[in-house]
Amino acid sequence: MTKPPLSEDALAHASREDLQSALFATLVMQQASMALALLGRVPGPDGKNLSPDLDSAKMFIDQLEMLEAKTRGNLTGDESKLLQQNLTAIRLAFVETLEDQMHGSHPPATSEAAKPEKQPTEPPPAQGEEPRKRFTKSY
Repeated sequence: MTKPPLSEDALAHASREDLQSALFATLVMQQASMALALLGRVPGPDGKNLSPDLDSAKMFIDQLEMLEAKTRGNLTGDESKLLQQNLTAIRLAFVETLEDQMHGSHPPATSEAAKPEKQPTEPPPAQGEEPRKRFTKSY
């Protein structure tokens, strides 16, 4: 599915446009790969999938969408197709990950600082007793 890397001889004879096209394809693939990794869809360097981080993945999707808007009309057919295919794939993965989190398949990624503190619980009042009123101050 991927083309073999070009030899040094082929790179030496490649035109400036061919080199820029290859760099563009590499950029698109890197951005898409990062988005998929942050969505927990591809394994990381340790072979394990990351827990989904929707905010970070959305940043990579937004960057590719910006690239699409800023290069509209300036891409070859192959470049445009590559960008569109990758955007479609990561948008679909984003929606699937979001649905998985909503249905409980993957717990939402939250930092330790964002987790609410557990409030101490009191045992229910004995029969005939009134519950104790607790006063709390919230900011």
